[in-house]
Amino acid sequence: MTDKPLSNQVALVTGASRGIGAATAKALGAQGAHVILTARTADALEEVEEAIHEAGGSATIAPMDLAENESVARLAAAIGERWPAIDTLVLNAAALGTLGPVTAMDFAELAKVLTLNVSAQAAMLQAFDPLLRKAAAGKVIGVTSSVGRNPRAYWGMYGASKAAFDNLLLSYGEEVRNLTKVRVAILDPGATRTKMRARAFPGEDPATLKGPEVVADTIARLAVAGFEAGHFERVG
Repeated sequence: MTDKPLSNQVALVTGASRGIGAATAKALGAQGAHVILTARTADALEEVEEAIHEAGGSATIAPMDLAENESVARLAAAIGERWPAIDTLVLNAAALGTLGPVTAMDFAELAKVLTLNVSAQAAMLQAFDPLLRKAAAGKVIGVTSSVGRNPRAYWGMYGASKAAFDNLLLSYGEEVRNLTKVRVAILDPGATRTKMRARAFPGEDPATLKGPEVVADTIARLAVAGFEAGHFERVG
């Protein structure tokens, strides 16, 4: 017996090798979920997996490149053979791209950013929708950015991808809300101490920022308590 609220549930976290993704995986594991960790770097995923195990949780790593849509389908098939459902899907993986004026944008880089931040997310929803529907109350939590809603100079590449990401997730949420128990939430982490933030704001003192575990605790709370369709929340 256990009193952990996510016991006997399965959670999948993308971009789980570091930052918000790693912290989220640990937080969900601490609540009793079996956490499936995905990212490109196997060594880093193994470190997160070990931390979850040392804390008394359970996890499985699945190193992969989300930008390869066939990999997403293969992962979903493999997970479906082992577990009956996915209870929580956290879509955290994203690429920042180069910050700069729209008029100087490199279109090859734009295509790569859109592939990961939008196309790969659509592939995840398509591949894992059947497993989410099989859960008692499937939850999709997408990690976004304020620049998706509030355009900022020189952030057009990333901002446009996040605007599309938000619309994609919320459109999916509207499609399933009256037919299933799957619910979608969008989470804006705000200023958080991550490598992506350090790259975007190189002169910023990281000590002035909240740690990724603060965001992770919010995601874990949503996974435990649930939320209404189309829920939006900003941390901090």
